Amino acid sequence: MMTPTGFEHGRIVVRITKPLAQFVDENGLGVVTGAETGFQIGRDPDTVRAPDIAFIRKQRLEGDLPEEAFWPGAPDLAVEVVSPGDRTGEVDERVRSWLDAGAAMVWVVNSQWRSVTVYRSATDIKTLTENDDLDGGDVVPGFRCRVGEIFASL
Repeated sequence: MMTPTGFEHGRIVVRITKPLAQFVDENGLGVVTGAETGFQIGRDPDTVRAPDIAFIRKQRLEGDLPEEAFWPGAPDLAVEVVSPGDRTGEVDERVRSWLDAGAAMVWVVNSQWRSVTVYRSATDIKTLTENDDLDGGDVVPGFRCRVGEIFASL
């Protein structure tokens, strides 16, 4: 059982999910999933993680899709929104586990710093701030949004 996230965390998740899902749908790129979606990233012992947002490319969606089971493997993009109680080591471990399991990209969204850190590998890391554009690179080609829009107030 997981403790529910706080209001700001949930608001930030939606501020990213909405434009990302809309872009993915409009361009037929794949599917965007929410935080309740489990991804089985390890066996023996079984390891299931659920990012705040995930994207799976269309090419990986062919064939029989799991209806009740967890998605086998990592998403192409995993998005983690940092909660106030998260410790740096915990966030680093989540990023490492996604990359090790085969995620092509991980975004770590930090509302306290109003930044998004983009991980492509353990050494390919870029931190973006409010005036920078966050883009999907070759993972979600053509997707772009201003980092400041993610944190915009009502």
